[in-house]
Amino acid sequence: MIGVLCKLWVRTSELFDSVLAVVLHRHRPLGHARRWRHLPVYRPLVDLSTMEERHVIITYRLDRATIQELCTQLEPDLMSAIRHPTGIPPQVQVLSVLHFLTSGSFQTTVAIASGMSQPMFSNVLSRVLSALLKHMRSYIVFPQVEDSPTVKGDFYALGHIPNIISAIDGTHMALVPSHRSEQVYRNRKSYHSMNVQMVCLADQYISHVNAKFPGSVHDAYILRNSSIPYVMGQLQRHCVWLLGDSGYPNLSWLLTPVRNPRTRAEERYNEAHGRTRRVIERTFGLLKARFRCLHMTGGSLFYSPKKVCQIIVACCMLHNLALRRQVPFLQEDGPDGGVVAALEPVDSEDEEAEEEDMDNRDSAIQQYFQ
Repeated sequence: MIGVLCKLWVRTSELFDSVLAVVLHRHRPLGHARRWRHLPVYRPLVDLSTMEERHVIITYRLDRATIQELCTQLEPDLMSAIRHPTGIPPQVQVLSVLHFLTSGSFQTTVAIASGMSQPMFSNVLSRVLSALLKHMRSYIVFPQVEDSPTVKGDFYALGHIPNIISAIDGTHMALVPSHRSEQVYRNRKSYHSMNVQMVCLADQYISHVNAKFPGSVHDAYILRNSSIPYVMGQLQRHCVWLLGDSGYPNLSWLLTPVRNPRTRAEERYNEAHGRTRRVIERTFGLLKARFRCLHMTGGSLFYSPKKVCQIIVACCMLHNLALRRQVPFLQEDGPDGGVVAALEPVDSEDEEAEEEDMDNRDSAIQQYFQ
C-alpha cells in the first residue's frame, strides 16, 4: 500500500509540474523568450592595406611599414588583454590610439571613427600606452661616449660651437587639473600645464624627457631633480657641454648665453649660442605639430597628471620612431603636401637663473670667439 501511494505521489507531482510549465509558457511575455546568446563580433572600420601611403602618414604620422612594425612589437601585450577571439585586433587598437594622439580629438570622436564605444576606447588607450611605455628605454636614449664625435659634429654645423652634445629646454603641455591642485599647475602664462623638460640632438631626436613636474615649477628646479646632472657629470671628463637658455644656471657642463655682452667676442658667442639652441625650439614645434593633443590648438588634456605624463612620453617615443624611420611630416592642408618645417617661437620670458660657475663659459668665449 505504501509503495502504491509513493508511485501515485510521484506521478501526481510530475503531472503538476507539467501543467505548471504549460501555464507559464502560455503567459510568458515575448520579451522573456529564450534566445541564443551570440558573442559580439568586432568589425574593423579601418583597413590599413587599402589606404594610400600619403593618407596613412597624414592620419597616423607614421608610414604603413612602421605601423606594422609597431603593432608586431606591442602585439604580445595587447593580445593578452583580449578575452576571446572576437575582441579588438591589436592593429585596430594601435591605429585608434595613433589617431587620438595625432588629431587631438575627444575620445568619443575617435571611438566612433574606430568602430567602438567610448568606454571601450578608454580601456584601449590605457592598454596601448602601458604597452608602449615598456619599450621607452629603446626609443629615448641619451648619447653615449662612442656617439659623441658624430653628435658634436652635427651641433658644430649649426652654430660653430664645439663640444656640444645636446640642447635642453622646457615646454608647457596644457591640461585640466582638479580644483584641489589648481594653483600648483598654473604656470607664469596663467594657464594650467605640465612643465616638460626635454633634451634633443641636432637632428631633433629627443634623448631625454622629464614630464613629472607641474607648470609652476621652474626649469632650473626640474634640471636639478632629474638624471641629467648625474649623466653629464659622468661625461664631463670627455669635454662635452649641454646648451641651455638663461633660465638655467651656468654650471660646469652647461653653457648659457651672456646676459649683458660687453665685448665683440661675447656678442659672437651669443649669436652662435642662439643659432645652435634653436634646434630644441624646432623640436618642440615639430613634436606638437605631429601630435595635436599636445598643442594648445588641440585643447587641454582632460586626464590626470599621471595619464598626461604617459601621453607626453608616448608622443616623444613615436616622434623618435618617425625620425628613425625617416617618415616625412605631411600636412593635409599644405600647399604642395611636402615636408613642413614646424617652428615654435623662442620663449624669451624665462625667469633668469642666478649666475654660477662662469669659468667654463668665459674659457669657451676666449678660446673660440675671441
